Amino acid sequence: MIRPARITAPQNLPLTVYEAKRHLRVEHEDEDDLIEGLIGAATSHLDGWSGVLGRCLVSQEWMIAYHSFARILRVPFPDVTAASIVYRDADDSEQSVDASNFEIKEDALGAYVWFKDSWSAPRTYARPDAVQITVTAGFGDPADVPKPICQALKLLIGHFYENREAVTQFNMRELPLAVRSLLAPYRRQQL
Repeated sequence: MIRPARITAPQNLPLTVYEAKRHLRVEHEDEDDLIEGLIGAATSHLDGWSGVLGRCLVSQEWMIAYHSFARILRVPFPDVTAASIVYRDADDSEQSVDASNFEIKEDALGAYVWFKDSWSAPRTYARPDAVQITVTAGFGDPADVPKPICQALKLLIGHFYENREAVTQFNMRELPLAVRSLLAPYRRQQL
């Protein structure tokens, strides 16, 4: 598997500026841009393939490439709701796999694409991205993101808001312990 690439970012962040300001007890509009940036930073810290959760929060599209077919192709995210598959045939021409030939399943390690027994995998061209799966992954809309994750985002935003300067060994401030505790049940298992 090649490193996944995000194709389409979510249209909205899991929290609004209004929700973050309520948590921060900020009643003015002077720092709305800063707070919006902090929401983005906290979300990026948790979200997607390289985020600490290893999962998508709000629905978004990702492309995952494989060198060839297998009966099961693991997707590095849980909560996959849609998938499409294209591949490079033996002549290096792009082809697609009909959706009736595979199913999206999920187990303790996350989602995977399972190819039905009635389907025979075609030969692919020798290249590292011969099979490409595009998936929609995430909890859904911002309102669907679990409340503990939203609370952890608020705590991160509060931490970033209060500690705007670079951290050094002399003024080291760790993230609130509650952040780890709130996120622990939602961390993706490593493949």
